[in-house]
Amino acid sequence: MELWIPITVAAAFFQCTRTALQQKLKALLSTNGANFVRYVYGAPVSILMLVLLMTVGGRALPDWDWMFVAWAALGGVAQIIATSLLIYAFELRNFAVGTAYSKTETVQLALVAVLILHEPLAPLAWAGILVSLFGVIVLSVKGDARSLRQIVLGWAHKAALVGIAAGGIFGVAALSIRQGALHLPTGDFMIRAIFTLAVMNTLQTLILGAWLVAREPAQLVKVVTTWRSSALVGLLSVFGSACWAMGFALQTAAYVRSLGQIELVFTFIASRYMLHERPTMGELVGAVLVVGGVVLLLLGR
Repeated sequence: MELWIPITVAAAFFQCTRTALQQKLKALLSTNGANFVRYVYGAPVSILMLVLLMTVGGRALPDWDWMFVAWAALGGVAQIIATSLLIYAFELRNFAVGTAYSKTETVQLALVAVLILHEPLAPLAWAGILVSLFGVIVLSVKGDARSLRQIVLGWAHKAALVGIAAGGIFGVAALSIRQGALHLPTGDFMIRAIFTLAVMNTLQTLILGAWLVAREPAQLVKVVTTWRSSALVGLLSVFGSACWAMGFALQTAAYVRSLGQIELVFTFIASRYMLHERPTMGELVGAVLVVGGVVLLLLGR
């Protein structure tokens, strides 16, 4: 098995767990505050991971230039903006609809990979991406036929356009992380990925921290007072981000993000076996489509 596959599955698992905890944290913090904990508590962990790789792992810090910093900054800012757009899409319609439209990121990434980055995808991989995307949409609306029809027919609605924009900008973040890691001329995939993550998280902390100081200073106090929950979110976030970054360093971003759709299946399994929620037939079909699309993707890579 190629190394990027288990790394990406781990990234999806960490992201699923972090998202669940972050939803609870939003009851205590604003949108920007809940977003900020990912970076302010995650940055020190990513820096520690970098230090451990250099000391215990015996790796040298990669050579870097300002173009690398620009890629890391672009990825960090894109991630912040995309998260805000996604939350805005939730407010315009609902969580399921916003999630469904944002997941068009995989198709947008695939188009960019082919048309701009000249990273061709096999026909079977394209089929896997599209099947998996449809499965994600079905799972997002819990298999409800009426909601599914609204998503298919309502692509011109403001919420749809905002959600699609969020997906596109998440794609920009993914491509920027990959380009930043590939731009480093020295080091193996792990040190390049973690170094990219450490720089990006640090920049995100400074950028969003400055925003909170100017616009929502009270949130900085709440980020500190909720440190137990916030630190756990930050820890899971940086673990997930580290796995995403390593996946991007090893494989085309379109493949990595498409395989990462399995996150929705993890959520489905958790609701069934941890929350004891009985799945509908539509949800079962959605889960099968996501898994089937992932299989096609892996066979076609």
